[in-house]
Amino acid sequence: MEELRHRLSELESARHESHHRLRALGSTVLIFVASVLALLAVVAVWANSIIRDTDRYVATVAPLASNPDIQQAVTNRVTTAVLDQIDVDALVKELSDAASERGVPPKVGTLIGKLDGPITNGIKQLVSTTVMKAVSSQAFETVWTDANRRAHAAVDKALTGSSDSVVEVKDNQVSIDVAPIVTQVKDKLVDSGLAAASKIPDVHTDFVVMQGQDVGKVKTYLRVLQIVGNWLPVIAVLVAAAGVFIAFRRRRALIGAAIGVFLAMLLLGLALTVFRSVYLDHLPAGANQGAAGAFYDALVKFLRSSIRAVGALALVTALGAFFVGPSRPAVFTRHFFSRGIASGRDVALSSGLKLGPVGGFVHRFKTWIGAAILLVAAIVLFTWNYPTMMVVIWTAVIVLIGFAIREFLDTGPTSPTTAQQ
Repeated sequence: MEELRHRLSELESARHESHHRLRALGSTVLIFVASVLALLAVVAVWANSIIRDTDRYVATVAPLASNPDIQQAVTNRVTTAVLDQIDVDALVKELSDAASERGVPPKVGTLIGKLDGPITNGIKQLVSTTVMKAVSSQAFETVWTDANRRAHAAVDKALTGSSDSVVEVKDNQVSIDVAPIVTQVKDKLVDSGLAAASKIPDVHTDFVVMQGQDVGKVKTYLRVLQIVGNWLPVIAVLVAAAGVFIAFRRRRALIGAAIGVFLAMLLLGLALTVFRSVYLDHLPAGANQGAAGAFYDALVKFLRSSIRAVGALALVTALGAFFVGPSRPAVFTRHFFSRGIASGRDVALSSGLKLGPVGGFVHRFKTWIGAAILLVAAIVLFTWNYPTMMVVIWTAVIVLIGFAIREFLDTGPTSPTTAQQ
């Protein structure tokens, strides 16, 4: 009988060990999948916001109007477009004919005919200065912002390469039509005395802000992520919750899931930095790297903000799960703050503070109050439009303050005599 009991115990232990291993393996796989989905979810939400949220899109591109690299690139592009419409030879001939009509000696007429070079340089300098003034003015920022706001309705089509609006994605290029700037410069040139500028027709010229061999592939991936953007965050949370639920040690699994998401955000941040360098290195010859880099930085600005927010949330979750555990540092920390708050409460009570039945109520429903605090914090984060890292940090601080207040109000179980008093 003793031998049978021993063998039965071994079989039971082996069965439980095998069961625990299967649960641990399943939990690990689910947490890994959740971490990958979290990475994709952040990108998907960003892509979705750029397409569907006009204010978000305008807030992304509006700062580019005051970027020096963008201003210089726009100045060069508009200057070239304007000069292409001015016939310098015709201006020289007109000047020569006017001189002949006034009876100027032939040698002077010949000298005038050789002024095409200086006239070209003078006109180029005039046009460039006029364009730079226009691009550096508040009016340009208004034109830039309004144009992008009007164009936002076509951004969805632009990202799929089927748009003819102000914003276009074609031939692996992202470009903006700067025709309104050309018109504004034309009027200023006429006011400056260059009458020939009045003959410049309406010019629709593209200012390329981003180009490369992989733009076509990127826009396709963003389109896919935009379609699934509303579901990926929910799926990622559900998969992570399933991984924690089936784990044998759920608190450790929660810490592992939070660390997995944090590492995924760290990887995504590094990927954005690496991709920026690769993208700039593969620009075609003659491309304005400063303008391309500025556009890339503006485009991923809110994506980086989301990465920091999700990473901070994951780190806060991991720390919270750690400090509610049985480890010595966690127990010491809880006891340290609990005794400190209790000492403060005792001083307040001895000074005349009366909590009445509140202390007993808080003690009785202490767990439910803590759950309510966490639930409210979760609702705030999930309903906040585009929470930043500071939103996450301040939410965590408020949660800690809520738990401190709960601990302060917990006077322990209320005896019948105390309740009657």
